[in-house]
Amino acid sequence: MAQTQTHGEVLGFEEYVRTRQDALLRSARRLVPDPVDAQDLLQTALARTYRRWETIEDKRLADAYLRRVMINTRTEWWRARKLEEVPTEQLPEPAVDDAAEQHADRALLMDVLKVLAPKQRSVVVLRHWEQMSTEETAAALGMSAGTVKSTLHRALARLREELVARESEARALEHEERERCAA
Repeated sequence: MAQTQTHGEVLGFEEYVRTRQDALLRSARRLVPDPVDAQDLLQTALARTYRRWETIEDKRLADAYLRRVMINTRTEWWRARKLEEVPTEQLPEPAVDDAAEQHADRALLMDVLKVLAPKQRSVVVLRHWEQMSTEETAAALGMSAGTVKSTLHRALARLREELVARESEARALEHEERERCAA
């Protein structure tokens, strides 16, 4: 059944995209690590949202609706991935940008986020990057506030473990390098 948009609804959607595109792309970048995949994710979510635009009665909730569509789409993609991937003992080193240490920290964080399950990653992104409240995150993800809190707690604990492990590994490599140079 084809739905037709009125001229005003089309203009309203176009204006929404024009004003919110940068923020929405940042959200997509936090959900998927690859910039091209993030653009694809946003475009897919925008196309799906456009088809349902007239059903969003309160347009102030459009960001939350679109984020939910992005999360659902990312989850669909994750489920559909080929399971031919082979886990490795060590993750590749993130690219270091000589311009600033902040870029290195951001790359490390994006890399470390990969260890989280999709649900945990979604909660961390919405609560800490999008700065949504527990209740807003729960509504966006379709879960209870308690589930958001417990998922966030477990996700942050997992991130801490991963960062500590990486720091220990880096120290061990530095120690080996010093011993090699001293010999």
